[in-house]
Amino acid sequence: MFFKTIDFSRFSSIKVGEPIRVLMLERGDSIPLNRVIIGHANNLLVSFNPPPLMMLSKDFSFTMLEDNLLTIGCATPMGKVLSFAKKYDLAGFEFVAKLPGSLGGMIAMNAGVKSYEIFNILDAVKIDGIWVEKKDIEYGYRFAKLKGVATEVKFKIKKGFDNTLLSELVTLRSNQPKTASAGSAFKNPKGDYAGRLIEAVGLKGVSQGAMQWSEIHANFLVNHGGGSFKEAKYLIDLAKSRVFDEFGIELQEEIQIL
Repeated sequence: MFFKTIDFSRFSSIKVGEPIRVLMLERGDSIPLNRVIIGHANNLLVSFNPPPLMMLSKDFSFTMLEDNLLTIGCATPMGKVLSFAKKYDLAGFEFVAKLPGSLGGMIAMNAGVKSYEIFNILDAVKIDGIWVEKKDIEYGYRFAKLKGVATEVKFKIKKGFDNTLLSELVTLRSNQPKTASAGSAFKNPKGDYAGRLIEAVGLKGVSQGAMQWSEIHANFLVNHGGGSFKEAKYLIDLAKSRVFDEFGIELQEEIQIL
């Protein structure tokens, strides 16, 4: 293991944060219990005083196909996963197109598009050095209780990569803003959409400093350059308060705040 200083105002997808020393884990390391594991910071909002952080190093960026099992390291970028699935004609991975970040981040939040989620296709996750089958992990819409650090994932593969489905799913994401963001700020409440609720309470396009509820998709908190944690947190808290006052719905963050 080694330390690396990461400037989250450059590294994170929302471009908010400060330079922080992060512990990088290598294969064979004992996993510390007093640090928070992060992925590639694509759904992350880092404060000026976060808890001690750690990340998986490039040791955990790999793909290995043997017989009918595909094993992928959790530091592997999703673009690499998609390319591998295309190359070897593997079905079920079409939905990861345009999903940023690493596999570990996908697993931690059971990320996906609509009904397509990563837990739909995985077989087992290596957590704190032990393989745990999917049936023994509690997971659901945008959450997974891993109870440890995921380092590798196994998938039982089947042939037939579907390029038509790929195109359809990419189109679904075409209405998302290109400005720096951390993706969807809130989970969709059951039977409704967070973006609709934020727009309904008049916050679509509302700014605080350089941060703004996007004019393209109201559930995206975007950074127009130089935005701060304080500004982002203000807008998040404002949306939660307004939506609860108007609809009695408690919005739950999809973005991870540290």
